[in-house]
Amino acid sequence: MGEILSLLAAAVAAVLLFNRLGLGSVLGYLAAGVLVGPAGFALVNDPDNMRHIGEFGVVFLLFMIGIEIKPQRLWVMRRLVFGLGGAQVLITGLVLGAIFYVVLELSFVQAFIVGFGFALSSTAFGIQILADENHLTDRWGRTSFAMLLFQDLAIVPLMVIVPLLAAGSLNLSESMGLAVLESVAIFAAVLVVGRYAVNPILRSIASTRNADAFVAAALLLVLGFAWAMDYIGMSMALGAFIAGVLLADSEYRHQVEADVFPFRGLLLGLFFMSVGMTLDIAALAVSWQIVLGGTATILIVKTILIIGLAQLAKLSFVDALRSGFLLSQAGEFGFVLFSLAGDQGLLDATLIKPLLSMIVLSMVATPFMVRIASMLADRFSDAKTEISTVEETEEIRPVLIAGFGRVGKTVASMLKATGIPCIAIDMNVDGVTQGRSEGYEVFFGDASRPDVLRAVGAKHARLMVVTLDNFKAAERLIATMNRLYPDVPIHARSHNWDIADRFEALGSAHSIPDTVESSLRLGAVTLEAVGVSEEERCSLFENLSAENYAKMRAWETR
Repeated sequence: MGEILSLLAAAVAAVLLFNRLGLGSVLGYLAAGVLVGPAGFALVNDPDNMRHIGEFGVVFLLFMIGIEIKPQRLWVMRRLVFGLGGAQVLITGLVLGAIFYVVLELSFVQAFIVGFGFALSSTAFGIQILADENHLTDRWGRTSFAMLLFQDLAIVPLMVIVPLLAAGSLNLSESMGLAVLESVAIFAAVLVVGRYAVNPILRSIASTRNADAFVAAALLLVLGFAWAMDYIGMSMALGAFIAGVLLADSEYRHQVEADVFPFRGLLLGLFFMSVGMTLDIAALAVSWQIVLGGTATILIVKTILIIGLAQLAKLSFVDALRSGFLLSQAGEFGFVLFSLAGDQGLLDATLIKPLLSMIVLSMVATPFMVRIASMLADRFSDAKTEISTVEETEEIRPVLIAGFGRVGKTVASMLKATGIPCIAIDMNVDGVTQGRSEGYEVFFGDASRPDVLRAVGAKHARLMVVTLDNFKAAERLIATMNRLYPDVPIHARSHNWDIADRFEALGSAHSIPDTVESSLRLGAVTLEAVGVSEEERCSLFENLSAENYAKMRAWETR
């Protein structure tokens, strides 16, 4: 209990302080880890165990990224992933291996392991910074992500090669061939299950309207895919990413995303803290020149190589600059690869300790590297070009509809007929399924929850239309929207004038009772039946001013 309290207290204090200083939450978590770890007050004495738990934060982070990327978009990125990503790992690994081979007088095998271990950047740091600063959809953000994705794939052959190097042979045995076939079979099974079984399972659970069961199913989905990939030697983060991509087109994606989000934040913070805890001050003091020199070498060499490769991939200099500085650090896979090499007798403890310190220090330097890149990019970039690019790529903001029953579907059909994009959210599984079959963009989810609103992109909505039958849920939704996104206008349906007043008091711009809707429809039919012309009818309804509305309200409340 004491460890948990110290972790929470240190995290809250450090993150608040570093955010106040403008240094970001990641650096705050790192500082908190140093503070409570063996190098600080030693309140936590098992940083490795904490790091293993914290790695689930990276798993959830990759799932959240995957759920935003549709399979078609991933296919479009294939050249970046395998072309640029492959070139980055290969060239960076060889160059860094050659440098450390000369400087540290390593053997060929040791230089190979060290070079490729440092060639892999930190997925957690890179993607977290991209997500925090909303750069994932920028071209340089997508390019950086593509390189990180290939690095997640590259760890698999590297983990296979290390034991073979220890055995003194690079020939694949029959058992290795069987292992590869088993891995391919499991990978294919995962894709098939994800493609055809996940949605029906989520649909059956969602139909029970049991929120706890749905949360459990969401966690099982993410961790199940992660475990399957880990079982065949791939990274858990890659498995979670695949699960996210397979759910990107699902009607349950926003509710799953909302349920997973709190776990991602908590565990990812723990991961960053565990990295800070692994900083070995004793090892740093003994070989500080090697550690600092090695860290500087990693940061400089990787930055230069990635900038050059990104420009060869037709990225602008400014974008290449941002990618190079963002991915300049060594990554968490270095811990895994160097530990495996140590277990195989390829790296001794006196070498592993400074190598791990280099990884930690390069991670610590990442927020500063990103800040330097931003300053350099501002100096080199052309402001006019950036503005015009944003204007050209800006999409029409959608209307968000909470509730896809009779009224919500009517509103959606009217918007669809006029070409205005809209997104609907509803808790009725059958209604969601039918709506999607009819071509509407409707998702399963509880619209009154702030995390669901965040997941569905309420911040960027043109306006919100609330048509929920449950007026208590509608009240919560209107109050939440007004608190979190006050710039988004709200139009609400209510059951009567009293509820309409409450909605408007909570922040709704317009609230129309069902009784008014029925009166207007009945009045229109009556006028048509008695022979009033269409022109007169249109003129009459256009003249329904605030005064006329007040009269209707007075009649209904008598």
